Amino acid sequence: MQHPHAGTALKIGELAAASGVSVRAIRHYDAHGLLASARGGNGYRVFPQAAITQVRQIQRLIGAGFSLQEIRSFPDCMRLIEGAQACPETSQLQRQRLATLDRQIADLERRRARLRSMLVEAGETA
Repeated sequence: MQHPHAGTALKIGELAAASGVSVRAIRHYDAHGLLASARGGNGYRVFPQAAITQVRQIQRLIGAGFSLQEIRSFPDCMRLIEGAQACPETSQLQRQRLATLDRQIADLERRRARLRSMLVEAGETA
């Protein structure tokens, strides 16, 4: 099924509705250079149809723990293709992010174990 605005520029509210994110988030992504917008004759910001995919992919990458600065540095193969898993240019950064998350999880697990120990020593159930 084709999008109802196929081939036309989208107003920011239409992009928000089509991508499932807030107008505020779209403005934020646009301000960080992650989206290509233009000003219509009426002065309003308009976006190409491809922005729907871009916004969804930005959300996906944020969900994986990447910052907007990191996402901005990603090549088009990661930013413009919805669901893109990895590009040769981003694999190293993704591996580094995974290693960081693994370290953070290990640290949290150690903290949780210490806290449980403290509660058990105090006679409480953990």
